[in-house]
Amino acid sequence: MTASNPLHDESQPRPGGQPLRGGHLDSTAQLMNRITSQLGSQLSLVSLDGKRRGTPPALVLVGHGSRDPRALSTIRALIEKVRELRPEVPVHLGHIELNEPLLPDTLASLGTGEAVLVPLLLSRGYHVKQDIPEAAAASAARTRVAAPLGPHPLLVETLYARLVEAGWRSRTSEAARRSSGVVLAAAGSRDPDAAVDTRRTARLLAERLGVPVVPAYASAAAPTVPNAVRALAARGRDRVAIASYFTAPGRFATECAEAAPWIAAAPLGAHPAMARLVLHRYDQTVAAPASAPERRLASA
Repeated sequence: MTASNPLHDESQPRPGGQPLRGGHLDSTAQLMNRITSQLGSQLSLVSLDGKRRGTPPALVLVGHGSRDPRALSTIRALIEKVRELRPEVPVHLGHIELNEPLLPDTLASLGTGEAVLVPLLLSRGYHVKQDIPEAAAASAARTRVAAPLGPHPLLVETLYARLVEAGWRSRTSEAARRSSGVVLAAAGSRDPDAAVDTRRTARLLAERLGVPVVPAYASAAAPTVPNAVRALAARGRDRVAIASYFTAPGRFATECAEAAPWIAAAPLGAHPAMARLVLHRYDQTVAAPASAPERRLASA
């Protein structure tokens, strides 16, 4: 779904690519954002009849797990950003494999409490459809499972920001655009729904950039990243960037970046838009009708 978010528009480039009044306006905007976030956090604890609400459901971020230590540190940094935005929400971490704490252990620590599981995954696939719901169903906690993070416009804004950090110019000539292209490098899955979700993100990013964006995969699906690069080159697109569609650094992200003929962006990581997206999925699930089953996938 396309979500309306007031912060989403703030990330659009201003005319000329420059802020209207320099650093003072930026610092003032940041201060106002913090005040608004804190006010929203306090108001969320009060119901419409003026009575104070109880503790909100815990937010359990579900990471895949990685042998790369940078992955865990990146997710922990993202958790801190989520906590800063919503300090009244208890935030926990559980992994599907490879890292501790594992998801069943995190859920066991919650006892019979209420929790919303937010997958740090970018598309539908086996982990979202099977592993996470099964772990939730086996726990004593009262759980609901949110949709994966993607596709969503906030992911596109993060991808765009990472490309700009790597050297992508937000304002280029028509000739430069005609010679440029992007490969959206994703992990890959045998589930056809995962490919549908990744292609949708590629289309949204293409609209954002004004150049072709080809989805490609590190494993389990085609095309591979090198093949996608060659396909763009065959179309006269010799300035090809790699957009890293991974939540954190790891082996797949590194291998995909090495195939870049021009620039390679960093993974999504702990970008502020990622923290907002995590909370959007959490809020979406909490706000689901009471008649819906507790253990469910929120609609994307």
